[in-house]
Amino acid sequence: MLCVEETIGVRDAAQIPQQRGDLLLDSAVRYTEERHWDVFPGTWLEAVDGAERCSCGRTDCHAPGAHAAGPEWAARATGSAAAVRALWSAQPKASILLPTGRTFDALDVPESAGFLALARMERMNLALGPVTFTPDRRMVFFVLPGAAPKTDELVRRQGWAPEAIDLVARGEGQYVAAPPTRIGGRGAVQWARRPTLANRWLPDVDELMSPLAYACGREAAALRTRRT
Repeated sequence: MLCVEETIGVRDAAQIPQQRGDLLLDSAVRYTEERHWDVFPGTWLEAVDGAERCSCGRTDCHAPGAHAAGPEWAARATGSAAAVRALWSAQPKASILLPTGRTFDALDVPESAGFLALARMERMNLALGPVTFTPDRRMVFFVLPGAAPKTDELVRRQGWAPEAIDLVARGEGQYVAAPPTRIGGRGAVQWARRPTLANRWLPDVDELMSPLAYACGREAAALRTRRT
C-alpha cells in the first residue's frame, strides 16, 4: 500500500526527453490499480521528416499526440490493469487519457488563474484532489463526478457570468490527458498536486468554486486590460 507521501509514478518533464513506452504503461497501470480510474490509449507522436507529428496524420492537430484516436474511445476506456497492459503493449507510445464523468469530473482553467486559486485554497485549508498542469498553460482540478452540469450556476452564484471567464468543466463524454503524456513539442502534462492516499477522496465542485471563479475573474479582467 502507498504511504501518504508516495505518489503515482510520474517524473518531471525535464526527465522525459521522449515519450517512453515503459513509463506510459507503468503510469496507466498504476492509475487503474491505485486510483481505480478508467484509462484509454489516445494518439501518439511519430517522427516524420525530422519533426514530431501526431499519429492522426493532421498537420493542424490541436493536441498532437494527446487526443482520442476515434469516436469509439469511451467503449475502450477500462479499469482493468490486464486490459491496460494489452492496450499499451499494442501501442507503447500511446498517450494516457482519462474519461471524465465516471470517477471524477475536471475543472480546466488558465495556469495563472489555477496557481492563484491553489494559493487561496491552501490559505482556506480546503481539501484538494489531484491537479495537473499542461504544456499549453492550463491547470486541471479533479473533483467529484457530477460537477459539469452545475458549474455555470455555481459561477453565477459567485457573481460572474460563465461566458465571461475561462473556466471549463469536463464531465460525461469528455476526457483529460494524464501525466506523463506529451503534447507535441510543447512538453509533458505534469502534476501540480499529485495523487496520494491523502487526496483519494475528491472535493465537491461547490467547495472549490469560490477561489476558482475569483481567480478566473481576475484573469479575465487582466486580459481585458491588456487588450485596451
